[in-house]
Amino acid sequence: METERLILRTPEDTEALGKRLADLLKPGSVVALIGPLGAGKTALTQAVARGLGVTERLSSPTFTVVQEYRSGRIPLYHFDVYRVNDPDDLFELGFEEYLHGDGACFIEWADLVEDMLPEDTIHIRLDYGGWEEERTCEISGADLPDLEELQ
Repeated sequence: METERLILRTPEDTEALGKRLADLLKPGSVVALIGPLGAGKTALTQAVARGLGVTERLSSPTFTVVQEYRSGRIPLYHFDVYRVNDPDDLFELGFEEYLHGDGACFIEWADLVEDMLPEDTIHIRLDYGGWEEERTCEISGADLPDLEELQ
């Protein structure tokens, strides 16, 4: 599996990455977001939502586990599984149906449910960079886009 490494120096870099990813998403796409608190998982998902044409305000679904946004090109299902203690809780939410459904799933803290994710999941690991706004980003997955133009 190929890994693309990027440095996101500004919020505009994150926005450009989000819009590029939005162009590639199709129904059934699953994106696993991994990284520490405040590393930009929600910010990247917001950029993807804008790229998809989502008109609703996207916020972190911390206390609701999943938020659905249907106003874009395809539905966007935004998960935050940080507080999920039992995989049965996800099963009851219809997690499997979301993963193979009519939209794209973005899953924050996805490393906590790694064994439940499809084989073709795109993994994005975000971390802090050298200064306040900078982030490092590693993207891996079966159908990786060419992201060199973002650097």
